[in-house]
Amino acid sequence: MTTRTTTTDTQKPLAAALVVFASAIVAVLIVVPLVAVFAEAFSGGPIAWWQALAHDPDTRHAIWLSLTVAPIAVAINTVFGIAAAWLVARFRFPGRSLLITLFDVPFSVSPVVAGLAIVLIFGRQGLLGPTLAWLDWKVIFSWPGLVLATTFVTLPLVVRELIPVMEAIGPEEEMAAVSLGASGWQVFWRVTLPNIRWALLHGVVLANARAMGEFGAVYVVSGHIAGATDTMPLRVEKLFQEYRQPASMAVASVLAGLALVTLVAKFVIEHRLHAEARELELARSTDGTTHDATSGRAGA
Repeated sequence: MTTRTTTTDTQKPLAAALVVFASAIVAVLIVVPLVAVFAEAFSGGPIAWWQALAHDPDTRHAIWLSLTVAPIAVAINTVFGIAAAWLVARFRFPGRSLLITLFDVPFSVSPVVAGLAIVLIFGRQGLLGPTLAWLDWKVIFSWPGLVLATTFVTLPLVVRELIPVMEAIGPEEEMAAVSLGASGWQVFWRVTLPNIRWALLHGVVLANARAMGEFGAVYVVSGHIAGATDTMPLRVEKLFQEYRQPASMAVASVLAGLALVTLVAKFVIEHRLHAEARELELARSTDGTTHDATSGRAGA
């Protein structure tokens, strides 16, 4: 007992120093920059802030484009994430480990490289360029290219949230529903989706945050055309390069505000995920105790 107390007392100065160090890093790298962005954005008052956003057609288009491209990319990621996670969690097949590894490629590849790869495939001189030209489909320097680039960089976020949850839940409830005559869609809507809903929402929130702030890959495939292919991050950069700092900070404040909303949503969802994990663990331990007690009575 004495040794444990002495060790804890010895660690208190180290713990305090680590708290101060971590708080200083968070303040310098996160809190102060965010405060500076909002302070600069509203330095001329809320009316000037609103005018910087609403009276510039290129800025309005950038906001609209970001609010359009991100949900499309997130929707694609959601469908892919559910299907891929179900495949990986429910089946064992050759190349499964390789497939799981490939899910993480967008994490390790530079977004600029990803954008260049998309151009090499879908550009006019790219692999599919002649076919797209014959169909009169424009991908690069148009919104479909933005969707492709955004989908690529956010691809792992939903599937990586779902795989561990689906593996932890197991297939027993789904198999029971099938044995009772439920169709595939009924199993998904009434069994699978309710079990993964919070993990799915967590992945969607993360993917949306990443999609809204994507710069590198989108910069390459968009051509950086004001009023046509500029998203909010690209618009911030262009306004800043044109020395229009108040307007640039106004758009940046919108992005920062969306990030803060995402942070709150992430906190709420993580709280629900932890609560459900505790409930699942409690249910399993209760089932195990009941099973042991039943076995003991049967043996007696």
